Amino acid sequence: MSDRHPTRRTRVRRLAQRGHYDRDTLYAILDEGLVAHVGFAIDGQPYVIPMAYARAGDTLILHGSVASRLVRTLAGGLDVSVAVTLLDGIVLARSLFDHSMNYRSVVLFGRAHRVATHDEKRAALEALTEHLIPGRSRDARGPSPQELAATDVLVLPIDEGSAKIRSGPPGDSKPEDPAIWAGVIPLATVPGPPIPDPDVPEGMEPPGYVRQYRRPTP
Repeated sequence: MSDRHPTRRTRVRRLAQRGHYDRDTLYAILDEGLVAHVGFAIDGQPYVIPMAYARAGDTLILHGSVASRLVRTLAGGLDVSVAVTLLDGIVLARSLFDHSMNYRSVVLFGRAHRVATHDEKRAALEALTEHLIPGRSRDARGPSPQELAATDVLVLPIDEGSAKIRSGPPGDSKPEDPAIWAGVIPLATVPGPPIPDPDVPEGMEPPGYVRQYRRPTP
């Protein structure tokens, strides 16, 4: 992936000024997000599947059961597109036409490959856990050999991708009516109080990374 030269597939054409191609912008969005929508086609039938993911350097990690048709298909070298979106606000304009949303999104293209060894699987699953909740892999039990054998891990090189970002107030085409309120309703992912599993001993406090959980912010 070039920081300066978008490809034919990644160039943002509609509202091109919102397009970003540098690694820092793409990686910041990927590191804050939690769910990737993975798109592919089999025999002309398109599929889009939501999946957990993590970024490790210049690669995106995906995982699933060895029995999963999705994982087997992607591991076979099928072209794939991955989208991650962060919704930052609802934009209320004075006209219905100009209503919008503030967002940060990344779209990637490429082909995934399966990691080969159990050590690579362990490292990838730890990266997935740390992406979800930093610090957790120190406390939770690691995967058993049976669990590793039942899991496939795919790695997608981040070579071709772009980000698209909208921020700020509404862009009213006719803002001359001050009697109509306009502005932005900010949205954010906010964690609630931790809910213990029923088998947690009474009085056992959750770890600090649970009590103080927050997603990365720009």
